[in-house]
Amino acid sequence: MAQRLNKRRWPGGWVWLAFGLVVGFLLAQVAWWLIFQRNYIQQNIEYAETAWLQEAALVQQLWAATAPEKREALKQELRQVFPHLEVEEERVYVNPERLQAYRSEQMRYLRMFSYEGPFFLAVMLLGLYIIGRSLRREQEFKRRQQNFLMAASHEFRTPISTLRLLAQTLQMRELSREKQLSYLTHMTHEIDRLEDLSERLLATSRLVQGLGQIKPERHDLNQVAGRCLARQQSTLMARGATLHLEPAPVPLPVDLDPEAFSLVLSNLLDNAVKYSPQPQKPVWVRLRREGEQAVLEVEDRGVGLSKGDLQQIFEPFFRVGDEQTRRTRGLGLGLYLVKNITELMGGRVWAEALPQGSRFGLSFPLAEAHSPVPERRPA
Repeated sequence: MAQRLNKRRWPGGWVWLAFGLVVGFLLAQVAWWLIFQRNYIQQNIEYAETAWLQEAALVQQLWAATAPEKREALKQELRQVFPHLEVEEERVYVNPERLQAYRSEQMRYLRMFSYEGPFFLAVMLLGLYIIGRSLRREQEFKRRQQNFLMAASHEFRTPISTLRLLAQTLQMRELSREKQLSYLTHMTHEIDRLEDLSERLLATSRLVQGLGQIKPERHDLNQVAGRCLARQQSTLMARGATLHLEPAPVPLPVDLDPEAFSLVLSNLLDNAVKYSPQPQKPVWVRLRREGEQAVLEVEDRGVGLSKGDLQQIFEPFFRVGDEQTRRTRGLGLGLYLVKNITELMGGRVWAEALPQGSRFGLSFPLAEAHSPVPERRPA
């Protein structure tokens, strides 16, 4: 198992190794470029100083060999040909101001190269970082897709195998009426499980393709949540859940699609129960009014959330927890559906990490008494 995991991690390791080598090469290249430019400019300054001194010596000889009456004309010519030289009486020398100006100009070039090199290096590193981050996200998304396919196969295979076994048992054995009813009830639960899986996959497909349609109607959020909990109470209780509904003391009129909201709340409840490993799984559903918003919160005492989970929890195929919790059934689509369907209904979703467990919240704008109810489609 460990060898298999190591093999899976090697592709990502090679990517980051190559990234590190490229970064190291770029750093070395920029450092070499700066050192080269510094040496090159220093050599230019030294060469210019030597050349100007040699020119001053030659001009000195020319000046000494020129007749006094011709020196004024020679002086004018020398100023045009050698602007960096000065002639005073019998002495020819390099103009210190010209020499300092040349040095300053060359150092300005060096500073320019010193700024441009790190700037272009930063641009290249930023580009490499963006590429590396995109590759990492793509690898993570592919890994989640693979986990999703394996989870989906397992989720469908398990109830189908159970149904086949129960059907064969009913066909091959003479069972009491009580036993038959027990098996039929079990088969009904497995069929409900398959139906729930199919509904989630179809809802996800419609959202991705932009085919989902929300038909909001004016409802009291207290009543809609109560009916949804009543329908799911027996199924959740069979899994060890204890539901505590705390409705708001005032009506909460909102515009929502009851069927879509039922899918949202059922996913939140399923998530709360699934990630509560203890035998007793208390779940609280609280409703209240906050200003102009109707708020519903689902709180559990499960494994909780980390900071990293909070940043990715509503992404498709993401599953919360360590390896133990990831062995729980699920496709990693529940909270993705919760977020997208809630936003299609004009609501907002958030998650909070508690000292023990987690809390998920939904908020919807309170409906005005006579405002029209819009029909919403995914963007």
